[in-house]
Amino acid sequence: MNKIVSFGLALSTFLISACGNKTTTKEEAAENSNKVADVKYESNTKMQDAEEKTYAVSLVNNKKDPTCGMPVTAGIHDTAHYEKYVVGFCSKECKDEFLKNPKAGLAAAELTK
Repeated sequence: MNKIVSFGLALSTFLISACGNKTTTKEEAAENSNKVADVKYESNTKMQDAEEKTYAVSLVNNKKDPTCGMPVTAGIHDTAHYEKYVVGFCSKECKDEFLKNPKAGLAAAELTK
């Protein structure tokens, strides 16, 4: 009799504790899995967008960014081909400004080759 009461008590404790837990269907589990995958994809995309391309100093013909004067050794994030030169820039904005009047910019670029 004691075993039956103990078993009944254990079973009722289990059932009471299980009542508050929500069970998910296969469809809900798949949907939750897709949400997690979407979040991972979004974060990877944001990371890729945040990463900028950089170029080696040896690939360009200038020592300074022709627009702002920053040394190219600080980082080259964009390039342009003009006449026989490959010109490196610290940013896309500097490149865009250079392209408005490239001849004036070449004098400030301290060309090497």
